Amino acid sequence: MTDTTDSSDDVPTANDDPTWAIELTPEHPPDRIADLAALAEDEGFDIAFASSHYFNRDPFVVCSRMANATEEIRLGPGVVNPYETHPVKLAAQVATIDEVSDGRAVFGVGAGDRSSLANLGIDRDRPLRRVLETFDLARDLWAGETVTHDGTFSATDASLNLEPPSGRIPTYVGAQGPHMLRMSAKHADGALVNASHPKDLEWAAGQLEQGLADRPEEYGDFEALAFASVSVAGSEEKAREAARPPVAFIVGGAAEPVLERHDIDREAATAVSDALERGELTEAFGHVTPAMIDAFCIAGTTETVADRFAAALEHVDGIVVGSPLGPDLEDAVERASEALTRATQ
Repeated sequence: MTDTTDSSDDVPTANDDPTWAIELTPEHPPDRIADLAALAEDEGFDIAFASSHYFNRDPFVVCSRMANATEEIRLGPGVVNPYETHPVKLAAQVATIDEVSDGRAVFGVGAGDRSSLANLGIDRDRPLRRVLETFDLARDLWAGETVTHDGTFSATDASLNLEPPSGRIPTYVGAQGPHMLRMSAKHADGALVNASHPKDLEWAAGQLEQGLADRPEEYGDFEALAFASVSVAGSEEKAREAARPPVAFIVGGAAEPVLERHDIDREAATAVSDALERGELTEAFGHVTPAMIDAFCIAGTTETVADRFAAALEHVDGIVVGSPLGPDLEDAVERASEALTRATQ
């Protein structure tokens, strides 16, 4: 974690004991995700996030299964948004995971994907404020307070009938843009920086530094984790091929400055975006170029991935090994662990 008790340390840089985290996507049955979480625990990971998309299995149900299958690894949604579910309900769900895991919960929260929310007829209004209000309110509820709130959402005399055993559940904010990054550094316990490449992580570190400069001392340590798309396998070619789907979606939602930072061919990026909008996924994946994979995914053999992890850790306090992981999930968890070990030796 970045120590914020001294202004000279208010920079999100790598430390001697970086956090290892992993994203497990509930496109598979809960029992398989629980088995993968147990494997991740055996391989030395510190946190397992269950990703949240309306078209996959419920992350809180999956986290409950993960809790039953593990003993020490921290668990939580990574990330949920406060639009599909009311923030008070989210606080109760996270507290329940803390209870069933004997105090191992973490709260991964973000603004959500604009296009996915649009599919549900939800307007992602005032995302920065809503995310901040959500975890502020959750902290009060976890502390046993009765809360009335009138802001980007409303709650009247809301309270919980359970107290999370951990007392204070760490909140990690999913962030990519400058304002969300700075807000997370000022107010949250950590940031899940949605980036894989050192160029993006270096830029994000500068934004986080600005937020840390205004962080109240009583908030304690802050941790910046690269929420990186990773695809690792014994074959470089197979790893990169498995990276095509997530990279296509990253390109489809990438802001112009991000594309410019990596000199991504605009015509190719537009072809990816247009195909995604038409629902032609195979076509979109086919338009993904090698340069896009290099920019938006850490893909390759264990050795290649280890080198990329080491480069990322120059700018963050740890890494979330995010989807797709690789063409073989169990093999990928083991290889990612080995790559992290090499990167941190």
